[in-house]
Amino acid sequence: MKKPIDTGMNRTGVGMSPIDSARTVKGAQEQGTPVMVDGQVLEAERIAWSREAEPIGTVPPPSTVKGAMKTVLEKLQGHQPTVFIDKLGERLQFERTGTRLYDALLAKFEAATVHEGGPTRAELERIREDERRHFILVRDALLQIGADPTAVTPCADVTAVAGLGWVQAMTDPRTTLTQCLDVILMAEVVDGDGWALLIRLAESLGFDDMAEQFRAALSEEELHIAMVRTWVEAALLGQSGVSRTPTREQNSLHR
Repeated sequence: MKKPIDTGMNRTGVGMSPIDSARTVKGAQEQGTPVMVDGQVLEAERIAWSREAEPIGTVPPPSTVKGAMKTVLEKLQGHQPTVFIDKLGERLQFERTGTRLYDALLAKFEAATVHEGGPTRAELERIREDERRHFILVRDALLQIGADPTAVTPCADVTAVAGLGWVQAMTDPRTTLTQCLDVILMAEVVDGDGWALLIRLAESLGFDDMAEQFRAALSEEELHIAMVRTWVEAALLGQSGVSRTPTREQNSLHR
């Protein structure tokens, strides 16, 4: 079976067909001055649309009287708790997507010949469970402040669209375990930054207990990042034929 690192008939570059590429260049030259897209006009059009467009969505009102009262009290103190609700909705969506990404990664794992230094199924299942627990943690946080966890907030909507490419890459039958670990690494790095910002918001609004729970989640996410980085490095070095000497930090991840 072919591997992505095998040399094959990749026809995407002009070097694969010098005669045809020369004809293409000649044809373009014979056409005279090419019609160019005016970058300034394009930018001006985008600016105009951005100024006139309605927002992707809005933050829904609190679903409980308790939540409504807390929202009003926070606003009287000069705070805008809807920002916090919006980012909680975003994190809820991200953790949902993260759980599904690991579901897809587990399928890739079963289909692959796992490289030395790569993940075990138990490690992947443990991280997948962490993502699921983080989803529940955020859901409970939304309920605690009287918000509706089933509502899609604006940031949640944007995050869902942005993460679609990750999902497509992970579920494409042609992608390899190594390629999917690269995708997971992207998601994990973004996930860690998201938790750090959420902690800051929770602390600023006085949700100290909630912030402490979020810090525990961030610690787990930081471990995920370290583990995935180790797996990606092991895969790439192994495929390159380079010997790999694990660092002390990498060894500690498997203890």
